[in-house]
Amino acid sequence: MALLTILEFPDPRLRTKAQPVTVFDAELKQLVADMFETMYAAPGVGLAATQVNVHRQLLVMDMSEDKSDPRVLINARLVEKSGEQIFQEGCLSFPGIYADVERALRVKVAAQDVAGQPFEFEVEGPLAVCVQHEMDHLQGKVFVDHLSPLKRSMLLKKLDKKRKQSA
Repeated sequence: MALLTILEFPDPRLRTKAQPVTVFDAELKQLVADMFETMYAAPGVGLAATQVNVHRQLLVMDMSEDKSDPRVLINARLVEKSGEQIFQEGCLSFPGIYADVERALRVKVAAQDVAGQPFEFEVEGPLAVCVQHEMDHLQGKVFVDHLSPLKRSMLLKKLDKKRKQSA
């Protein structure tokens, strides 16, 4: 396994729309393993392939405290969504930056597993937020896109300030 480099905003590659996965092979399984290793090391709870400069519709996530609920979603799409929630989100591509984002409370997702087998599941609350956040990455969207222009501007200034302090 290998740690992958996580792209940080404003890297333009974060805006690339991911293409569907069509080959389910050992290379894909290795990428999934590397993405989990990278996500856990960061540490984070979700990672989209776009964030590691692989523009395929693949994401990994695990919101458990003990790394016991790893999930792989390939070619995922939202089938249904309902309700609303506001949740404070962070992102590995925006280190140290958090903002309240409005998302659907419940989502039903259709996806494929690492072997290409289709499956569906429903989640709500923080897990639904994570799914929507990572799926956005695959469409070239980042969480600050959901904020008002003023809030987005303030967060991006904060991100610049953090980068200058750590340089």
